[in-house]
Amino acid sequence: MKKGFSQTEVARRVGVHRQSVSRWAALVQQRGLSALQHRRAGRKPRLDSEQFQRIERGLREGPQALGYDTPLWSAVRVADLIERQTGVRYHPDHVYRLLQQLGWSCHRPVGRAL
Repeated sequence: MKKGFSQTEVARRVGVHRQSVSRWAALVQQRGLSALQHRRAGRKPRLDSEQFQRIERGLREGPQALGYDTPLWSAVRVADLIERQTGVRYHPDHVYRLLQQLGWSCHRPVGRAL
């Protein structure tokens, strides 16, 4: 690489796979350093900012607005909200990432003997 680091070392330092560094190096060699700008890693987001706003409004309204009996959100209920609000289906095991993006956290109700 430019400063004498191997692609393996660059990958380790940046925290990506070596093949990604190899692709980046090829891009720079073909089109120059500007080829790396405005590139996003990974899959394209399934939800846009307007959809995130609808989900957050739904979360604030609570699960009872969707017809649930209790005011507690569960992963299944959040996945249902997302599908109803946006038409995009998420597995309940993965909705925590979306909640984190919205600044919400996952909590389990604490069962205490009174």
